[in-house]
Amino acid sequence: MATAVALGGCSGRQSALDPAGFEARMVAELFWWMLAAAALIWIAVMALAWYAARRRGPAWSGRAAARLILVCGAILPTLVLALLLVFGLRMMPPLRAPGEGLRIAVQGEQFWWRVTYELPDGTRIQSANEIRMPRGQRTELMLTAQDVIHSFWIPPLGGKMDMIPGMRNRLVLQPERSGRFRGACAEFCGASHALMALDAQVMEPEAFEAWLEARREPPPPTPDHPGATLFLARGCGACHTVAGTPARGRVGPDLSALSERPSIAAGILPNDVASLDRFIRYPREIKPGARMPGFDTLPEGETALIAAWLSEGSIRR
Repeated sequence: MATAVALGGCSGRQSALDPAGFEARMVAELFWWMLAAAALIWIAVMALAWYAARRRGPAWSGRAAARLILVCGAILPTLVLALLLVFGLRMMPPLRAPGEGLRIAVQGEQFWWRVTYELPDGTRIQSANEIRMPRGQRTELMLTAQDVIHSFWIPPLGGKMDMIPGMRNRLVLQPERSGRFRGACAEFCGASHALMALDAQVMEPEAFEAWLEARREPPPPTPDHPGATLFLARGCGACHTVAGTPARGRVGPDLSALSERPSIAAGILPNDVASLDRFIRYPREIKPGARMPGFDTLPEGETALIAAWLSEGSIRR
């Protein structure tokens, strides 16, 4: 039973031991080789200790003891570390190879992710808390931070990379399996560090291109929805952008096509009307340290209408 529970953590949408990308597979391979080397060294040390404890006879000479220390304490560790270093360095060229056209800029903020697709033709598509990538294509992610140091990590797809204010670090991911995977901030960044997740969706190339084309098109006119009117009237557009409306705020996440995302609040709540309404009213209770003010002073009916407009696909279904 205990073994089954332990092995259950070796797979899943956030497991580095269940690689779904080229980079993650290389990292996992290095991990298993290092684990094997550590296990062999541990077995050798335990065997030597067992032998020393059970040995009977005259004490070793000073020369024999010095030889043992030299071989086991200097020569063997140097050879093992050198082999592991060569093995790790051999992996660097393919891991650092450039991308194949698609570039995604991801900026870590307290406590969410600003996402911008930078297409080869100069088009920029805004999103938040979710990235989409085509399977089999090397995608470049340009990583930075707005406030404090964050760390970008999607364990099944690749290794982690720091996000530092004022710097742009480059990470290239090549997904090998379609599906949804969970990323997270791997650097303590404040009170809601543990509530800063990222949804990564790997799509088949044709499906990804169709999604990208749909996002390139100018959004249709905003329908006559009372939630849209309240969204603008209550000042939400000062912080958030919603394509097809006058809302052009850049402080908070872009809410265009919010209905496409599987979750809200950086992966901690399901994307439904009730959760959206709750987050609009009590953001700092749900996510301590969040910069969004609470709107619990508004009538409940108003925030429910805003949530319905956003959740029901106000721009695209």
